[in-house]
Amino acid sequence: MNQTWIKFLPGFIRTRLDKRYNLQKIISNTGWLFGDRILRMGIGLFVGVWVARYLGPERYGILNYALAFVSLFSVLSTLGLDGIVVRELVKYPKRQNEILGSVFFLKLSGGCLAFLSVVVVSAMIKPEDTLIRLLIAIIGIGFIVQSFNTIDLWFRSQVASKYTVLAQNSSFVLASIIKIALILKRASLLAFVIVNLGQTILSMIGLIFFFKKKNKSLIRWRPAYSVAVGLIKESWPLIFAGLAIAIYMKIDQIMLGEMIGKKAVGIYAAAVHVSEIWYFIPVAIASSVFPTIVKSKQFGEKIYKNRIQKFYDLNATLAYLLSIPITFLAPFIIRILYGDAYAGAETIFAIHIWACLFVFLGISRGQYLVNEGLVKFSFFVAIVGAIVNVGLNFILIPLYEGVGAAIATVISYGVYAYLSSFVYPRLFETGLMQSKAFIAPIKYLIVFGKAAYAYKTKI
Repeated sequence: MNQTWIKFLPGFIRTRLDKRYNLQKIISNTGWLFGDRILRMGIGLFVGVWVARYLGPERYGILNYALAFVSLFSVLSTLGLDGIVVRELVKYPKRQNEILGSVFFLKLSGGCLAFLSVVVVSAMIKPEDTLIRLLIAIIGIGFIVQSFNTIDLWFRSQVASKYTVLAQNSSFVLASIIKIALILKRASLLAFVIVNLGQTILSMIGLIFFFKKKNKSLIRWRPAYSVAVGLIKESWPLIFAGLAIAIYMKIDQIMLGEMIGKKAVGIYAAAVHVSEIWYFIPVAIASSVFPTIVKSKQFGEKIYKNRIQKFYDLNATLAYLLSIPITFLAPFIIRILYGDAYAGAETIFAIHIWACLFVFLGISRGQYLVNEGLVKFSFFVAIVGAIVNVGLNFILIPLYEGVGAAIATVISYGVYAYLSSFVYPRLFETGLMQSKAFIAPIKYLIVFGKAAYAYKTKI
């Protein structure tokens, strides 16, 4: 939409048109993100389940152990920069080449450090396990490639995530087709890991292609020392927070592997895979809404807080809509998807799905923390969440195996994403807003009931 002519209209009309245009962009952007994730969820679930059935719990457990191990180092490649960079690109569009260049340099350096770290640490911890070390090294190469995800941050700031969706989906569909071929050819576990790396590389190539189609060029990026230092100064708490988050999100699979065995990891990972595919929902919404929430603060604190509350309410309601029915349908879902080989995953799934409620609220609060410059808080509560998770896993895994790990995950997510809001005075109001979100579905039901009654009365 060409908005050049709008500047000649009266102020109040311009304001209304701008709001409508921004709303259309948000809806379109959210639609693309949801379409992306729904496609990934459908194809990914189908292919992922097929891969799990083909590999069996033991080999599937080895694969997920390696993926979990590598994920512990992922924060070194992202450096906690994403939310901060999107905010800066929205605020200072004329400095985008400096910002993007600085971020790319930081991510590339961090990616190389992350790759070296996983290789060295895995060699120290698993000197006798050549297969796992090789899988970890191949997966770790993706850290270096993903530095080009810097382009995605620019698309997010422009509320134009459809280009990221197109790049990622094309590589995802191709990789899925290849995985099906590998299953039919009875390929080795190593082949599937190589395909995952190829998918990452193709996705980055796609991002570069669409970035150039928007008349942008990586050659124009100019890293600036002052910008890079400023970003790191603000993001360092998020780096440690990201490490803590990675620990309490993936340490359960590593501890299961060490304390029980790789087969237990495979069964647990099968349940978690179906549970975590829903986490895209708040991420997709946040990617589209966050720039608008940032801008809304200039219209007043009341409007700003009102939008934050609606954001919490929406995410909590969506989490309930997922968790309640899945709790009862878990045995049927797991049996249909994975068969008898993964018996025991249904109980894990029924428990783990309730982590959605806290994950959804945590992602919502994370946007607020970034916008308010409270990222240091994320660091401290993430550490607490990680300690709670590890401690509970030590206690519960020997007693209940995968079920214990699922219980530990839900509790630690609750501590990190919700209860922690009440330990810091500046976030006490946020905690109350999150508490209101817990009963948001009741509020929506009342509103819907009143509307239905009014409609019935008119008839």
